[in-house]
Amino acid sequence: MGGTFRPQIVHRARISTGLHRDETDSCHVMGILNVTPDSFHEESRKNTLESAVAAGLRMWEQGATWVDVGGESTRPNADAVSVEDELQRVIPVIEALRAANPEGFISIDTRRPQVAQAALGAGADMINDVSGLRDPEMVKIVLDSGCGVCIMHMQGTPQTMQDRPTYVDCAKEVSSQLLETARGLVAAGHPVECIALDPGIGFGKTLEHNIELLQRHELFRGIEGFAVLWGVSRKSMIGELTGQANPSERLSGTLGVASLAHFEQIDIVRVHDVEEHIDVFKVLNALD
Repeated sequence: MGGTFRPQIVHRARISTGLHRDETDSCHVMGILNVTPDSFHEESRKNTLESAVAAGLRMWEQGATWVDVGGESTRPNADAVSVEDELQRVIPVIEALRAANPEGFISIDTRRPQVAQAALGAGADMINDVSGLRDPEMVKIVLDSGCGVCIMHMQGTPQTMQDRPTYVDCAKEVSSQLLETARGLVAAGHPVECIALDPGIGFGKTLEHNIELLQRHELFRGIEGFAVLWGVSRKSMIGELTGQANPSERLSGTLGVASLAHFEQIDIVRVHDVEEHIDVFKVLNALD
């Protein structure tokens, strides 16, 4: 695997400011940058380098802390993407974003170690792994680089995760699994302040599971105080609650979840609509 890690990545204090919310502020906003032809929200797809870079820069201008670049759709039953195709989609975008904004936070949304390492070499600050660091090689990359990492829970794979997902105690099982992985990193020397945990809303969960995970979010911090990330933007959960079948009609429901995240002290919300979320948080901050 190629790629050279940027020295800036191991600056844990800098990464921590992008993962943990300030007590006087609201959630950090992570903008979703899909460099894919098949992500579930059609309007979010960016299929050229120019459009992807322009979208990422616009997210920062609108107030996003993070731009999360992904080259593989992980929606239910998504088609598999080769490592080569994923690399070709995301690396030029990360390189261009880093050149345009040396200080902006960039995360790579991938479950492939080869892509993660190349992305760090291209300028990414964090690995956002929907598979929860199942691959030992991904763990090694995180430890060797000292980068930020978001560990997400997924039951099964994108092709199987919605086939009758089952838990005895969903929130306890999901949080225990994520905490075990995170604590393994800490025991191996990774800084706790560079780790965020994501319950994986919609990734092998029913509507009832998703609601429970959001309601019992305190389980995910652990005694260590890990950062917590919610990725609920325009997902089927919103559609089930509002009756909106089309993801393009789920913004208002998504903003409702963001308002809850603000009041529940969630650190990061991962969203398609940066400007609208920033506006909501400005109002809520003024009224607090």
